[in-house]
Amino acid sequence: MSHLLHAITHRRAVRVFDPVQIPATTRARILEAARLAPSSFNSQPYRFYWIESLEMRKAAARLCFTQSAASTASALVVAVADIGCWRETVAAELKWIRTAGFTPQEVRKQERRAKLAKWFYIQGIFNSIGFLKWMILRFVNLWWVCGMAPVSRQGLFKWATKNASLAAQNLMIAAEALGLNTCPMEGFDGRRLSQLLGLSSRYHEIIMVIAVGKKSQQHIDHPQWRRPLENTVTIL
Repeated sequence: MSHLLHAITHRRAVRVFDPVQIPATTRARILEAARLAPSSFNSQPYRFYWIESLEMRKAAARLCFTQSAASTASALVVAVADIGCWRETVAAELKWIRTAGFTPQEVRKQERRAKLAKWFYIQGIFNSIGFLKWMILRFVNLWWVCGMAPVSRQGLFKWATKNASLAAQNLMIAAEALGLNTCPMEGFDGRRLSQLLGLSSRYHEIIMVIAVGKKSQQHIDHPQWRRPLENTVTIL
């Protein structure tokens, strides 16, 4: 536990990395930590693209405006919100549930949930279904406590981005715990980087690029400032 807290408290956004090779076993452990992040309904609406080949890294770094962190990193990880993977994810989870020792009642419950899942994602032509969902939920909320499901494609991307961000944080903390350093970046040409990775603007949106590597001696850790707890947290 103390090792994990050390990784959290000592993590910094590193701008300059030394040229080191990240072993495949370390890469797998970092990505496994990201994969194990919590997500809404266990839907995992995201993908990660680990870019380590020299040619692809150079191309991606150029689309990150040749930032020092991007240019010197041993790997670049592109975190992508994916609102189109739900069908295969739901099907894969159902297949696992049927063979993982769940009771028949639990299996039937998950099967019913899977049938209802599509109404969470489908928005319809010209957002017709999304608008209908919004009307129903607003009406129900007049009398009962209920949440508002995504009622537009933009809402789905917002929802997927929240889930992807949790996984990205897991990834960065895991890298720190394994002796590497990271730098999350929002400065990139999203359209061209999406084209480089073969992404679809209909289903995919890049939320951040994470530089991964070993901190260079050229990098200087400045004192870290955060707002005091009393200015950030409200205890009721």
